[in-house]
Amino acid sequence: MGNLTTIKEFLLLGFGSLHGLQFFLFGIFLGIYVVTLLGNILILTVISFDRSLQNPMYFFLSNFSFLEIWYTTSIAPKMLKTLLSGPEVISFAGCVVQFYFFGSMAVAECFLLAAMSYDRYLAICSPLRYSTLMNLHTCILLAAGSWLGGFLAPVVTVTMTFQLPFCAAYEIDHFFCDLAPVLKLTCSDPGTVERTTFFLASFATMVPFLLTLASYIRIVAAVVRIPSATGKQRAFSTCSSHLIVVTLYYGTLGTVYAIPTATQTAALNKIFSLLYTVVTPMINPIVYSLRNNDVKKAVRRFMSLWIYAKRT
Repeated sequence: MGNLTTIKEFLLLGFGSLHGLQFFLFGIFLGIYVVTLLGNILILTVISFDRSLQNPMYFFLSNFSFLEIWYTTSIAPKMLKTLLSGPEVISFAGCVVQFYFFGSMAVAECFLLAAMSYDRYLAICSPLRYSTLMNLHTCILLAAGSWLGGFLAPVVTVTMTFQLPFCAAYEIDHFFCDLAPVLKLTCSDPGTVERTTFFLASFATMVPFLLTLASYIRIVAAVVRIPSATGKQRAFSTCSSHLIVVTLYYGTLGTVYAIPTATQTAALNKIFSLLYTVVTPMINPIVYSLRNNDVKKAVRRFMSLWIYAKRT
């Protein structure tokens, strides 16, 4: 193959030989995908119809649930297909779109988590001014900025990556179009792309992470100063679900990037990728459903109304 103009498609190798486990794994990952979709759709529906959840905290949560649906959907269907049918063809344009869309959702999630932490910071540290500071206009600006930042961040990386000449085999040893396995197919030096991507990815993840960390440092300091144990518990319960989700997301990313790319085997890279593309999006709606009393009460009300409507 001479260059990118001659490449019409790539071949996703998926998980390779699974020695008869493909149907078992397909069932597990299909179940995870269904739980992810249903959990996030339920949260979106409950927030939309329950007036008690019409506040900034749940406005951001609805954005987060919507993002999680598309975050995992950009990867899961193609991955499930590779489990059933083996190596799966993906068009060059399809690979570009998947690469870009997944990167956009990942960056948007970082910014959205930072916006949610800022909301909790204002609610706990400035409760008297909260409704003034976190008004509808501010919520829309923070949410729109998160989405816009996500959609803009991968543009340079995607453009640089897919303008490289691809003259190696067109087989991508992964279950989706990720940066490292795609760069292995180029016959030119990918160093510039790797350095640029590292800089952009560091900025897009570290800035929102540091903002999130700063918010929680202030939150912890404020909670510690609350005299009563009941007050401390009540204050912390309003942000515990978000803190768990932040820890899971950045903990997974930290695990992935703590190991140098050069030392990661293809199998190890796939395992890490499964954590942040499939497993974490399933855990997030479960955490918000089980640990948030307002969401649990709203779900019960919604289910009661739905059952009543079905009976009548």
